[in-house]
Amino acid sequence: MSPRAQRFKRFAASVTKFGLVGLVGFVIDLIVFNVLSTTVLSPDVLHEGPLVAKFISTTFAIFANWIGNRSWTFRQHRSTSSRREMVEFFVVSIATLPVSIICLWISRYVLGFSTPLADNISSMIVGTILGSVLRYALYRYWVFSPTRTARVIPVDTTEIRVAEVN
Repeated sequence: MSPRAQRFKRFAASVTKFGLVGLVGFVIDLIVFNVLSTTVLSPDVLHEGPLVAKFISTTFAIFANWIGNRSWTFRQHRSTSSRREMVEFFVVSIATLPVSIICLWISRYVLGFSTPLADNISSMIVGTILGSVLRYALYRYWVFSPTRTARVIPVDTTEIRVAEVN
């Protein structure tokens, strides 16, 4: 296999893992958002309730995504400083959170689409797609960058030799 094909294969595997981890976060986000925005944070209870619900649901999803991406997607590039890495992950996630909130705000308050279906399409589909592209790039090239210092050095178990005792 050519080096170019190998790079593409690694990239495709990384994007697939990122997508699967993101899918778990998406489900968490979807469930928490809908439960909150149709109950204690419905527009009848609090005018800005759907926006607050989206912030809360996304925060839960961010935490789940950090665990999944650190443990699986970018495992070979994770930092020895999990605290720093978690802070950076949350900074990127919180910094990109406005993408889905802005999509929800435009749909609800500018375009006037105020149904639960419209809220889900604007924040959960459009916002998630746009935010995910930005998050992947920032996670890959900053938070879990293979060029950063203080990285875990993978152990090649094939090189370990067991001494024979005679």
